[in-house]
Formats: sequence, structure tokens, C-alpha cells
Amino acid sequence: MTDRNRTAEEGGGGAEPRAKRRRGEELVAAIHRAALEETAEHGMGRLTMEGIARRAGTAKTSLYRRWSAPEDIVLEALYRVFPVEEPSPGADDLRGDLIAALVLMRDALPEPLLSKVMGSVLDEATRRPELHERLYKEVFDARGGRFTRTVLLHYAEHGRIDPARLTPVVFDIGEALLIKYGVDNLGVPDDDYIAAIVDQAILPAVGYPPGAGPVG
Repeated sequence: MTDRNRTAEEGGGGAEPRAKRRRGEELVAAIHRAALEETAEHGMGRLTMEGIARRAGTAKTSLYRRWSAPEDIVLEALYRVFPVEEPSPGADDLRGDLIAALVLMRDALPEPLLSKVMGSVLDEATRRPELHERLYKEVFDARGGRFTRTVLLHYAEHGRIDPARLTPVVFDIGEALLIKYGVDNLGVPDDDYIAAIVDQAILPAVGYPPGAGPVG
């Protein structure tokens, strides 16, 4: 082998190294990440398959083999990254699980990429009602029902909460108060405030005294 051939094969002499060929889940993960980054940078309304493919470093045809439109990729990516509370299997610590759910939500809100993407999707959904419907069906509801709702349904299924108490208003108490705090204070609440939401609002609404310990 000549020095010239050896240099070319080893990537020396200023030649760029050949890109690693990605397949399966590795490629899907790269496309998901690219879709989220493109949405955060350009907005949902200006999202294109070309832009996603370029950022992911793959051919546009690779995208069309699995998805029909850019929003399909974004919603699937959001499904994979959207945080979802996992209540205790035995449904024996309602207060602790509710606090954990709201902490999970609080810690996810400031995450730059997720917050920008969610903001862009919701903004576009004001002009496209079908996108709003898909966001709830394919992301929020598909991932278990969203934070405290996930916990409350889990405890109702285990017979620890009367299902009749679980109205849409009760489901939304924790999330609504968390969001209101952010709007009023331009920040996120500390753990004590989250515990107060659970003790003073959610637990009484489902029939437990404030500060109720583990549910036996």
C-alpha cells in the first residue's frame, strides 16, 4: 500500500472522517432530537422535513419511511421525553406521590429545549385545532394522564380514593397552582410551597386531611 492510499484510508492529510452510519433506534433518536431542536429554533409553523433531515445528518427519504409530516416526528419525540410520574406500586403514600408528581412537573418546566418546543407547539395549536387534539391524545394522555392526574387515578384504581371525587377541577388543582405561581413570581416554587399545594388543596379535595401520611 502506498503512503497516498494509506493516508486516504486512515483519514489523514486533512480529509474529513467518514460519518458513522446510524440505524434503528440510534437514527430515530437523532431524528427526534433534530426535530425538537428545529422546532425550538424555527418554530412549529416553519418546521420542514428538509430541516430535520439536515440537522439529523440523514437523508430526507429516511424520514418519510416512518413519518408523513414534521409534526408526526415532533409529537413522537415529545412522547418519548415528556416526564411522567410513576406512583408507588402499592398506592401507599398518596401525599408523597402527589408531591413527587408536582416536583417532577416543576423541574421539567424550566428545561430550555422542552419548554421552547411546548410553547411553539401550543402556539401553533391555536391556529390548528387538530394539532392541539393530537398533542393531548398522542403525548399527554398517552403518557398516563399528566402528573397529579396520574397519581390520583392510580390511587382510585387501588381503592384508596373515591373515583367520584376525581373531577376535572380536582385533576387540575396541582398543575394550575404550579403554573399560577410561575406567572405571579416569574420563577418556580420551592418544595415547601409544593407541599402546601398538596396539603391545603389536593388532599382535602379527595377526602384526606391536610398533611395526611401514607395511605394504608
